[in-house]
Parts: sequence; structure tokens; C-alpha cells
Amino acid sequence: MDLATIIGVVLSFGLVISAIMMGSSLFVFVSIPSALIVLGGTIGATLVHYPLGHILGVVGVVRNCFFNQLPKPGDTIGQFLDYANRARKEGILSLEPLLKEIDDAYLRKAMQLTVDGVEPQMIQDIMETEIAYLQERHETGSDMFAAMGMYAPALGMIGTVIGLVQMLQSMDDPSAIGPAMAVALITTFYGAVLANLVFNPLSGKLKTRSKEEVLLRELALEGILSISRGENPRIIEEKLNGFLPPKMRSQTD
Repeated sequence: MDLATIIGVVLSFGLVISAIMMGSSLFVFVSIPSALIVLGGTIGATLVHYPLGHILGVVGVVRNCFFNQLPKPGDTIGQFLDYANRARKEGILSLEPLLKEIDDAYLRKAMQLTVDGVEPQMIQDIMETEIAYLQERHETGSDMFAAMGMYAPALGMIGTVIGLVQMLQSMDDPSAIGPAMAVALITTFYGAVLANLVFNPLSGKLKTRSKEEVLLRELALEGILSISRGENPRIIEEKLNGFLPPKMRSQTD
């Protein structure tokens, strides 16, 4: 579980709710019409923007923000050093029994190609294609939340216009002015909260996750190619350490 995401959500919503309750009841900010305008409008606009399959996959995308834990690069480098030493001493075919122990499908596929004797250039072409399409899938999820972050404030402004129109039509009835003004202001509030505390942060988190996963796959690909070329394990270690900042390299030296 990603503690940063959990803490961020709890902290941001907790502070906003606390600030509201210091000045009034929380129920003052509960408005069914406002929620229908902002949430319904945002969902509807997103359905127009993206295919249904992408929308239905949003649950899996959100799960990546909260629960997707990637291995540490230092651990991955250590794993490749073990593979390199074994391949150097016992031959590349000695890695075949290890395939069933590899959980990562990308690494398992790259290792299988290596064990099968595929040329390094061909391995690189195949695995780089997988990385490219991984980035494309991640960008789709991130862009979807970014679009929702753009639609929510716009729908909030639409709700504000609706509330103002209703208010102006009932100027002769003072009792109707208050509810109409509430819808006008609360819809803007809902749109701003959803955009800045939910949709845009989730989009940013997905972009960060994508960069981290791509880095690990590029590191793994370099390790696989080095092993397939029969390079010295010490050289492989130096090459893989080049993917990491200096502070992290000391963990694998």
C-alpha cells in the first residue's frame, strides 16, 4: 500500500472538513443538486471523451495509485548480479529453472528469450515495444483523470450559472433566493475540490508510477541484454548502477 497517497487523501480532506466545521455545520455543504451537476456532468463528459472500456478500467487504474508496490531498483540489480554470476559459471541455460520463480511477466519473458538463444538485438526490439505500449496505457489512465480534473471545475461553473439563473427568476420570493445561491456556490466548491484534491493528484501519481515502472523495465532490459552478451558481472553492475542516483548506488556496491 502506498502510504503517501493514503496520507495525502486523509490529510487534505481532513483539513478541509475540519476548517468547514470550525465555522459551520458540515451539512451546510451537502447539496444533492450540486452533486448531480458536478459528478453527473463530469462522468458524462468523460464518457463522451473516452471509450467505455477505458472508463470501466478506471477501478484498476485507481488501484495502481494506492496498492501497486514496485520492487526497489537496488534489489533488482542484486537479482541480475546473481543471474549474471550463474550464467557465467554454469552457462546461460542454467537460468531456465529460475524462470518459474520470476513473478514479473516482463522479466520472465525477457529471460525466456535469452535462454532460448534469441539474438540481443531481437530481444531489445521485442522488449522495447512492450515498454512503449506500457507507457501508452499508463498515459491513457493519467490523461483520463487529467480530463476529469478539467471537466469538474467547468461543471462547477455551469452549476453556478444555473443557481444564479434560478435566483434571478425568484427575486420576488426571498425564501427561494438562499437555496438557489447555495447551489450556485456549492457546485463551484465541489468542482474545485474534486479537481484539486482527487482527479489532478491521481493523474500526477499515475505519471510518477509510470516513470518508476518504465525505469525498472529499462534497467531489467539492460541487465538481460548484458547477460545475453556474456558480459562480466562487475561490468553489468556498473552499467545498471548508472540508472540510479548516487545515493542509491551505494546500496548495491
